[in-house]
Amino acid sequence: MLSQNRLRDHGVEIGVLQPGQFNALTDVPGVQVGHTTIIQGDDIRTGVTSILPHSGNIFQEKVPAAIYVGNGFGKLAGYTQVKELGNLETPIVLTNTLSVPTAMNAVIGYTLHQPENENVRSVNAVIGETNDGYLSDIRGRHVTEEHVLKAIKNAKSGPVTEGNVGAGTGTICFGFKGGIGTSSRVLPKKSGGYTVGVLVQTNFGGVLQVAGVEVGKKLGHYSNSFKYSPDGSCMMVVLTDAPLDSRNLERLAKRAMLGLSRTGGIASNGSGDYVIAVSTAKACRIPYQSDDPIQLHPTLRNGAMTPLFLATIEATEEAILNSLFAGETMIGRDGHKIEALPKGKVLEMLKEAGKTTP
Repeated sequence: MLSQNRLRDHGVEIGVLQPGQFNALTDVPGVQVGHTTIIQGDDIRTGVTSILPHSGNIFQEKVPAAIYVGNGFGKLAGYTQVKELGNLETPIVLTNTLSVPTAMNAVIGYTLHQPENENVRSVNAVIGETNDGYLSDIRGRHVTEEHVLKAIKNAKSGPVTEGNVGAGTGTICFGFKGGIGTSSRVLPKKSGGYTVGVLVQTNFGGVLQVAGVEVGKKLGHYSNSFKYSPDGSCMMVVLTDAPLDSRNLERLAKRAMLGLSRTGGIASNGSGDYVIAVSTAKACRIPYQSDDPIQLHPTLRNGAMTPLFLATIEATEEAILNSLFAGETMIGRDGHKIEALPKGKVLEMLKEAGKTTP
């Protein structure tokens, strides 16, 4: 049983809404995710994760987007143009802190070389990061443009690999091995039937809670006991097929921080906690060029947002926990070792608290 690596594999359900088919970001129609995992020698434990909102030319068919900064100790690239114009024009790429410039170069090159983009002279690449320097030789800057392009090329729909993969290869969460995690929620038809998917790159601290159980406290493994530093970062990517404008996408993004909080995250002083939210609704796409100066597209009213808020909170919480359940013990730079979450002990706590189902 303990070989299963997702929370629901053990009968633990977060929230009240139901996940999609894959319980992943890719449950949002058309969304693709790709990884490049770089594990070399004794000290390279890093990688790249790419997220494509749709399979077409994203620069030519931009998507509404917003970015919310929970705590800004990070190096997220591309923020100001998304804030100003309210759209996204490239794949979203996640990697390590010192590889952001490399990833930007790769995404810019990828965009410039796409058909129809021959005359493009400005590209706003959106690149997120967390620092994997405890387990990986981050100063060696081992991520190349080829690694980034491979992650984009490998992007696909369907199940998403979690844990020690892609941008989560060398990350640490609540003092245990973190990584990539994902989850989704599908709204009931009476609430629109929309899907919300979340993917996270977890590398932060606090006092771990699982389904409301104070796991970190019970294990004596939490930041204030000096077992580990609470600093780090968490990148959260929220995609939905609901027709939303950038203003309501920012409101949606804020709710991801509530999901992080439900896992015990504290957004410490040294943490870069960013949420990128995107609507993939075809009717909301924004053409690069148009002869019509007026842009019309459907958008949900404010009063219809509440179910999407709940979906985002639940999916973010579960995605973070999935990153921990999928994470595996890793030894890296200078012999540093980060243990996997002790799932056996955690599941016993959850069982005692009545949080598991047969």
